[in-house]
Amino acid sequence: MTITGQAAAGNERKAHEEVRKKLLGAWQLVSYTVRSTDGQVIHPLGPTPYGLIVYTPQGYMSAQLGRGDRPPLRSARLEDATTDELAHAAVDYVAYGGPFEVVDPTTVEHHVTTSLFPNWIGRSQVRKVSFDGPLLKLSVASPTRLWGAESTAELTWSKAGMTTSRA
Repeated sequence: MTITGQAAAGNERKAHEEVRKKLLGAWQLVSYTVRSTDGQVIHPLGPTPYGLIVYTPQGYMSAQLGRGDRPPLRSARLEDATTDELAHAAVDYVAYGGPFEVVDPTTVEHHVTTSLFPNWIGRSQVRKVSFDGPLLKLSVASPTRLWGAESTAELTWSKAGMTTSRA
């Protein structure tokens, strides 16, 4: 490898590590929007979603997201809830986790090992990553079929413990 090639590889590693370091910690969901290629915007988890995504120094991530207006179940205990109650609660919730990898300075890959949606287990969720001041923005890498239309999704997160206004 030439000296120029070595310098480029070193810069690439440095950029990867910088993104990885910025990701570490806990982030609270600020907004979740899906925009179809025809311009329609929807909020899959309603106008006030809640969520937490955590990236650990050991290379793991976990994401939990839900509708802000999810009603409580009639049952006080999870094991006493009816199948219908549990199914309805799951419709408004997303949860998954596993190892993560910064693929390049604008892409993070979540290697799913656990998920509320079992079809994601063993697959990767690829996300474009960017930082806007104190905010983390994760989006699908390219338009994909979401809620009946070719769309892009963007989730905006704020470092846990920091206050920002909801978008």
